[in-house]
Amino acid sequence: MTRRPGGTGPRESTAAAKSPSVGLAVAVLIVALNLRFAVASVGPVLNDVKAGLGLSSAGASVLTAAPVFCFGLLAAVAPKLARRFGLHRAILVLVAVLLTGLVVRIGPDIATLFIGTGLAAGGIAACNVLIPVIIKRDFPDATGLMMGLYTTAVVGSAAIAAGLTVPIEDAIGHDWRGGLGIWAAAAAVALLLWLPYARHERVDASIEADAGPVWLYRDRLAWMVTGFFGLQSLGFYAVLSWLPSFYQDHGYSAAAAGGLLSLTSALQIPVALVLPSLASRMRSQVSLACIATAFTACGFAGLLLAPTPAAVLWVVLLGIGQGATFALALILLVLRTGEHGSTAQLSAMAQSVGYVIAGIGPLVVGALHSATGSWKPPLILLLVLLVPQVLTGVAAAAPGKVRTRL
Repeated sequence: MTRRPGGTGPRESTAAAKSPSVGLAVAVLIVALNLRFAVASVGPVLNDVKAGLGLSSAGASVLTAAPVFCFGLLAAVAPKLARRFGLHRAILVLVAVLLTGLVVRIGPDIATLFIGTGLAAGGIAACNVLIPVIIKRDFPDATGLMMGLYTTAVVGSAAIAAGLTVPIEDAIGHDWRGGLGIWAAAAAVALLLWLPYARHERVDASIEADAGPVWLYRDRLAWMVTGFFGLQSLGFYAVLSWLPSFYQDHGYSAAAAGGLLSLTSALQIPVALVLPSLASRMRSQVSLACIATAFTACGFAGLLLAPTPAAVLWVVLLGIGQGATFALALILLVLRTGEHGSTAQLSAMAQSVGYVIAGIGPLVVGALHSATGSWKPPLILLLVLLVPQVLTGVAAAAPGKVRTRL
């Protein structure tokens, strides 16, 4: 029996043939929660990590940028894993890799720190690609709702890790390792919850093994989606990595600076919950791209011009703006494709290229700050980069679908 490109076939996984369960939805969301714990937990204890391991400022910049670069470099393996093992089994393997990385990174030296960070980021990278595909395939009648819940879980996990890592470190001791090590327990819970859904799954042959087919890389709309995804992620990870250090340099305690990061992350939760459902009902999402980027611009401008008098206001604006652009970038992966096989390809492309772009954010922000001793140059750069962000966002948010073949 033949199958049209990107379509489904008779050997589709058994999970897709059944009505999606509440249990599967919960398992998806628990996995999603673990996709930012590893990254968002580092910023609040970065100074402790530097002091404890003798890590240089340059090393700290690499540490904050490394996970995001890994997201980009390793996202391309996701379709290959899904085609070989099936979507659900692939997620199980990836969560196990994430768990291993979280344990290794609290080892005795800088080498284990970076090796563990790379492993954790590799697991997250492919999960980032495959979870939207699972939602498109297994929840076809509730895609907007599930993408909203998924995005909410991702940004919520950043808020949780940013706000709780330092208090956990203080409560349980063991220096920064206690604060970072607790997130391995969360990954273990996700692994156990996902295990039942990985059994008896057949390979999903509608997902091509090639993560970068030539037809997709020649599609203008695919590049606009990728550019918007990468640029909004660049700003997001720059804030995630350096906002606590920024406010500690302005006299805030580690806990207070982490609290501001937690606040800006927490404010993304209601935005991420509402926006995907709203966007999925709109023919064009151009207005959402413009408004969201404007909020982000106001937040960065505030940090640049008056960082301490109205710190809460600036992080509120950043939270709303970055939460909206992140949610929009994710739902566009679904809205700009037809069937879930195409979603896997666009997701892999957007995240492979996009996260390499995004990795520049923490790296350049740290390098500019180290070179100049000031936070103004990196903030000016982040403001300037909002111009191509809104241009690609407008193009990606206009009605249309990426082509499925040349």
